[in-house]
Amino acid sequence: MHVMSKVVLSYSGGLDTTVCIPLLREKYGFDEVITVTVDIGQPEDEIRKAEERGRKYADKHYTIDARKEYVELLFKLIKANGEYEGYVLGTALARPLIAEKVVEVARKEKADAIAHGCTGKGNDQLRFENIFYQYGFKVIAPMREMNLTREWEIEYAKQHGIDVPATKEKPYSIDENLWSRSIEGGKLEDPTFIPPEDIWEWTSDPSKAPDEPEIVKIEFERGIPVAINDEEMDGLELIKRLNAIGGKHGIGRTDMIEDRVLGLKSRECYEHPAATILITAHRDLEKLVLSRRELKFKRIVEEEWAELVYYGLTNDPLFEALNAFIDKTQERVTGWVMVKLFKGSVMPVARFSPYSLYKPELTSFDTTAIDQRFAEGFSKFHGLQGRIYKDVMSKLKSDFN
Repeated sequence: MHVMSKVVLSYSGGLDTTVCIPLLREKYGFDEVITVTVDIGQPEDEIRKAEERGRKYADKHYTIDARKEYVELLFKLIKANGEYEGYVLGTALARPLIAEKVVEVARKEKADAIAHGCTGKGNDQLRFENIFYQYGFKVIAPMREMNLTREWEIEYAKQHGIDVPATKEKPYSIDENLWSRSIEGGKLEDPTFIPPEDIWEWTSDPSKAPDEPEIVKIEFERGIPVAINDEEMDGLELIKRLNAIGGKHGIGRTDMIEDRVLGLKSRECYEHPAATILITAHRDLEKLVLSRRELKFKRIVEEEWAELVYYGLTNDPLFEALNAFIDKTQERVTGWVMVKLFKGSVMPVARFSPYSLYKPELTSFDTTAIDQRFAEGFSKFHGLQGRIYKDVMSKLKSDFN
C-alpha cells in the first residue's frame, strides 16, 4: 500500500519558492506539498499574493502572523545597535523565527521533510537549516541540490503556467519585512553597475527629498523605543511610522559589498529608514548615559552579537549571554533623542535622560564647581611614559652616533 508522503515548504510567494512546489512533486516524488508563509511585516499585498499562489499551486497553505514576535526580536536588535558591516540584519534576524513557525506546521502535519527555496551560495540556507536540523527534520533544498539558475527557474515557471513576479528583464531577488527591504541579483551582481532608481520602493531619491528638514523626537524606555513626538505606540506601529517618515526624506539606503558566511563577497542593496533612525537615536542616547568603558566594551559585544545573528546562530548559548549583558546596560537607557532628517541624513540634535552622566555644572566653562587648578598635577603625569620614551630614544640615537 502506498503511503502518502508530505513536505512542508517555507514559502515566500516569490520565484524560487513557487518553482519549488512542482519540483517537489516531479523531481522528489512528494504526494502532498504544504506551503507556509510567515508574516513578519511584509506588505499586505505580498502576503495576499503568497496566499493566493500557495492555495493555487500547493495542496494546502498556512499563513502565520509572527509580527509581534518579530518586533520583540527587533527590540533586542535596537538594544544591541545591530549591524553587520553596515547591514541592519532584517532578513538575518527573521529567518530563525520563520523556521520555528515552519517546524510547528511540519509537526502538526506529521510531514516527512521540510523544504526551502534557498540557493547554495547564500546565507539563508544556513539560517533555516540550523533550526530545521535542531528538530530532527530531513531538509530538501531544490535550488541547491539541482544547481538551478534564476533564468532556468523563470523558463520552468513559464512552462508550468506559474505566475511569478520575476522576469528576465527584472530578475531581482527581493526580500521585504517590517525592518528592511533587500534587492539583489540581475545586473546588481556587477559592482560597477549603478543601481537604477526603480529598484528603490521605500525611499525617495535623497536629492529629490523635501527641501525642509524634519525634527523627530524618539523616546526610549530601557533601550526600547516607545513614542514618536510624544505619541506612545506599540513597536509595530512605531516602526511602520518611522519607515514612512524616513522614507520620505530618503533615509536608509545602503549599497554595499557584503561578506557572506561561505566566504563569498556579494553586492547587496537595502532600504531601512526606521532602522537607520532608531539605531542612530539609540546610540546617541547611550552616549549620554553609559560610561566610556561600558560603551567601549559594548561595541565588542555588539560586533559578536551581530555576527551570530548574521550567521543564523541565535540558538547558540553565547547569544543568550550577550543579550544578558546588553539588557544590563539598557537599565539606564531611558529618555529621548531628537533627530534631524534631511535629504538622506539623520543627525541627532538634542537628547535627554534622567540617568544622564553629563553634568553641566561640572563641564561648563562658566562654573567653578571643579577647581581647574586641581588638573595641573594630573596633567604632569599624563603622557609621562611617552615623554620618557622620547628621551630614551634621543639618548639611544646619541650613543650610536
